[in-house]
Amino acid sequence: MSQKTISKDTFRNWLEDGKELAVLDIRDPAIVGYASPLFATNLPADRVVNELGRFVPRKAVRTVLVDAGDGIASRLSDELGAAGWPNIFALEGGIPAWTAADDGAPLPTFDIPGVDFSKAVEKERKTPAISALELKKLQDAGEDVIVIDTRTVAEFARDHVPGAVSVPGAELVLRYRDIVPSETTRVVVSCAGLPRAILGAQTLIDANVPNRVAYLDDGTKAWSAAGLQLESGRTRIYRDPTDEARDFARQHIATLSEPDQFPEIDLDTARKWAGDPNRTTYLLDVRTPEEFETVHLEGTLSSEGGQLLGVAYRTISVRGARVVLIDDLLGVRARTVAHWLQRRGYEIALLLVDFHASDRQVSAGAVELAAQ
Repeated sequence: MSQKTISKDTFRNWLEDGKELAVLDIRDPAIVGYASPLFATNLPADRVVNELGRFVPRKAVRTVLVDAGDGIASRLSDELGAAGWPNIFALEGGIPAWTAADDGAPLPTFDIPGVDFSKAVEKERKTPAISALELKKLQDAGEDVIVIDTRTVAEFARDHVPGAVSVPGAELVLRYRDIVPSETTRVVVSCAGLPRAILGAQTLIDANVPNRVAYLDDGTKAWSAAGLQLESGRTRIYRDPTDEARDFARQHIATLSEPDQFPEIDLDTARKWAGDPNRTTYLLDVRTPEEFETVHLEGTLSSEGGQLLGVAYRTISVRGARVVLIDDLLGVRARTVAHWLQRRGYEIALLLVDFHASDRQVSAGAVELAAQ
């Protein structure tokens, strides 16, 4: 056993002490599925050595590796320690020991489960819902109704409600007017289950869009359970927003974010935070992956905003870290994500960048852009 192995009791204390802590479930993704019991970042063992720095930016952060009870975490903690990571620990017994019933007390988790959070939002805001059969009845009757699927484009292509259009969650307000030009159209927000659909619907309601909005209860899962056929393929995908859509978004994001208070920082501040030896800062670009691929700030991570809304733990591995959300000057995606992440306990700041500036203008502003 490695000297860097910690007990279940020590781990419980670390989860609750409020200090920076990273937790990585290093089991195979096929075993972990949607989420680790800890709601920790899943980084498979064969990728830990090469990719740990992407998820844990500072080597000084306490980092706990959790395996299947097979001793792999202990071996990796020794290997990483020799490679210059001083605070890598293995949880004794891994997931089996952590989940084994002992005193019956509820186990703390590394993050708030997305379903629990979204259900709390639904209960607080009384978010309207519609069943799969009710939606099908509206469609069959030829009613003016549109289904917006808030998952990633890849998930949408795999299966979705027939006729749905793909608009990932953080893009909803920005693309809305192009997708829903009529104020009389009924809008149904969908995902695979609950979290992203509830948050998507409530985002539109909080932004005060003029349409009647509801979420599809239990999403595509409920559609299939009702004996209805799903559609597949990239059938209807969002496009670049028109000027009209951007004007609509500018107005309605102001309504959504009116109660929010996030500092807007400049690039120098972001770089200073990222280089702080005593505090972890994530620089997360919440635009679409295609936009990030075209141009982005060097040293930042592509973190599609819609995913951060429901599964932040897949990217943000250090609890207690600062999170800088990077977006274009309009800032619709960043403000949408920030609106919800602050309610999950994250410390948020915004960095809005003119990604269309010329190289000369960008260099003059000390902004280093790279298409890597």
